[in-house]
Amino acid sequence: MSTGAPGPQQAAAGGGPQRPGGDKETKGEAPQQPGADVPDAEDKEEEPNRPQDAWSARRDLVDHSPKAMGVGANARFGGSLVAGDQHGVSGGLVAGDVIMGSKTEVHFGFGISTASHGSGEVPQATLNRLAPYFVTDETVFEGLVERLHAERVIVLSGPHFTGRRTAALMLLQRLEVSPVRILVRDTTPAQLVQQLGNDQHPARGYVLCDLTTRRDQPLREPHLLAARDQLIKDDAYLVITVGPTSALEEDISAVEWVPPSSDAVLAAHLRELTDETTAQRLLTHPSVAEFIGRDHQLREVAAFAKQLKRYTDGEADESTVRNFSLFSLESQVQEWFEEDDERVPLRDKAFLVALAAFDGGSYALTAELSDLLYALLQATENSALRPQVPVFGTHIGKRLQLARARLDNEEENTEWGPVVQAKATFRDERVSLVLLREVWTGHPSARPALVGWLQQLADDGRPLVRTRAASTVAVLAYADLPSTMALVIEVWATSHLFRHRLVAVNALTLAHLLEAPNIPRILDAWCEGDDEGMRWVAIRAYGLIGAERPKQTLAALRGAIRKAYKEAEEEDGDEDDIDELMLEQLAWSVELLLLSPARDEVLTELLKQVDVDRPAHILALGGFLSACERTKDDERYGRPLLLDWYADAVRNGDQAADGIARLWRAALDDRRHTRDALDALSEWVRTADRDPSTEWALASLLRVLVTTPAEYQRLSHLLRTLRGEDGALPPPVAARLLTVLPDPAEVRGPSTATVWTGQGEKDHG
Repeated sequence: MSTGAPGPQQAAAGGGPQRPGGDKETKGEAPQQPGADVPDAEDKEEEPNRPQDAWSARRDLVDHSPKAMGVGANARFGGSLVAGDQHGVSGGLVAGDVIMGSKTEVHFGFGISTASHGSGEVPQATLNRLAPYFVTDETVFEGLVERLHAERVIVLSGPHFTGRRTAALMLLQRLEVSPVRILVRDTTPAQLVQQLGNDQHPARGYVLCDLTTRRDQPLREPHLLAARDQLIKDDAYLVITVGPTSALEEDISAVEWVPPSSDAVLAAHLRELTDETTAQRLLTHPSVAEFIGRDHQLREVAAFAKQLKRYTDGEADESTVRNFSLFSLESQVQEWFEEDDERVPLRDKAFLVALAAFDGGSYALTAELSDLLYALLQATENSALRPQVPVFGTHIGKRLQLARARLDNEEENTEWGPVVQAKATFRDERVSLVLLREVWTGHPSARPALVGWLQQLADDGRPLVRTRAASTVAVLAYADLPSTMALVIEVWATSHLFRHRLVAVNALTLAHLLEAPNIPRILDAWCEGDDEGMRWVAIRAYGLIGAERPKQTLAALRGAIRKAYKEAEEEDGDEDDIDELMLEQLAWSVELLLLSPARDEVLTELLKQVDVDRPAHILALGGFLSACERTKDDERYGRPLLLDWYADAVRNGDQAADGIARLWRAALDDRRHTRDALDALSEWVRTADRDPSTEWALASLLRVLVTTPAEYQRLSHLLRTLRGEDGALPPPVAARLLTVLPDPAEVRGPSTATVWTGQGEKDHG
């Protein structure tokens, strides 16, 4: 039908294979190889350029949007994408608050620099100051002290910022050795023994943080034996810390460092900074539970304890304490992108950006697309060199550790059914929002590469990829609307490719969900403007966010269809030559509005204007019939959503029942829509053959659709001649429904709505 989902021959722009429920898209191009010349998508040879229907497009938007956007599952079937009391992340902050962030500066550290580990002697006063704050399992730790005393050297293995360094210092403190010296960080295993026994700077305790190892230069047992001999000679001790993925020979028995819990560390710091009573009171502060519930590093916990002390002393206000978790996160993100390439390589920075865009998505997909961005960033840094992307050499564990992310095996719905994928997810859902804002507004030199990357994502054949391109741009729009509109969204909106326009629709929708400013104003201006692409985008976006203001939205859609009729008449002298594709988009938007929480108000507004003029009539009936096609769970013969609405309205005595019946009669009586209306009604009858509740509701509706002999003749003919699926015998329900049609001799006008039970009728008049 002209206002429904496109037929099998109609491929929606830029998608993958058809998925159950009507997601029909043109198969997209394979991603460009990193460093390859990227052709202009506008110049590429296209498959049939048809837009994806609005219902399945919204389903993709809901299915593939990041959790931090707050697009709930209730939006999938008739819900509003912008409904709800709070959008996005948890903890009392909406997503927009997270994006805009704070102006507070947070400085971390335990008294020794955490930014870089230089060599040098650690003053005894520093060790004495650290000792009261140190938290550990005493039984386990005393065992480590005894082992260090016996073996002279011990290797602690664990991630960064888990207290390994402090633990190493405390091991030496427990042995009461002094002085303690920190060795040069980039010491290799072969150089280890050379760093010990320095006559100019003698020491009895050594700490080597993050020993530099490689696969071809691992830490071997001979290295430790040589070091032990020197330590015995000097009556000294050595603690080495390494990362979880450091290259160690099998004979090396490293001790896995298990960090203390965040709440234990916070309690210890507060007791040391204040007194027991004050510490207990601060630990019950509401912001403490929210902070501890996040994946904060121990250095951040220590900084939070100091902030709570300042709050107690009147030097910090309530909002500073409440938002300290976000302040800490911002500091971490800034640290990632301010570090040079030696500490955080450019490829890892590209991965961080890609993970922010694809948070919660497949790790393999994120890594694949991050290399596209990496190539573009290389070209930005040095356009004279051809970008190169190493094929191997990355370590999933190291990448996720840097990103403070995790890898989970989760089920994902795909075009081919549910599959289990390894998904990479930030441990803190706020990271993606903060990171994208930081890169876009804090590092403008990255914009050309980022814009080029987003253009490639918008042209990808996978719905997930295009949806994440839109969600990424939505965050950028919240942070800097003018630049994002000019560099990205307007480019997509004015494209002749519908898949690009649809990404613009989703970007504006999600930006509005994040409460970015002026989105409705932009849509109103585009809908009234002369650019066909921008008008198309506005019409489709109205269907997604227009339920917030249905009266204004429907007025804008009526204005658009009247303008289309006027343009057709001025161009060809015949208003019937109107662009059918534009009519389809208008109908799809009305369909979404009719199936939204604002459906009653939408129905009322449609009925007020349905007979004002031909364009308003076409708009109302086209949207109504499109809505008639939608079923619960998008199943072929699922319960029709609009029929369920009608049944509820009849039971509750709502006026919506009369309004739905009125639109049905108008559609059946309109030559342009009669065929489509009969087709939709036929599907409802076939569904009723499988579902008794649908049969009861449909019987009630058919009763009130007969107000004239002509209407009786039309419906009775349909029921008498209806065939089953694929030309099978007529469904038995058709004969039963035929019996409820009123006698044409007794028809005198619109009758009272009733609920048919199969055994009789209950009057709700």
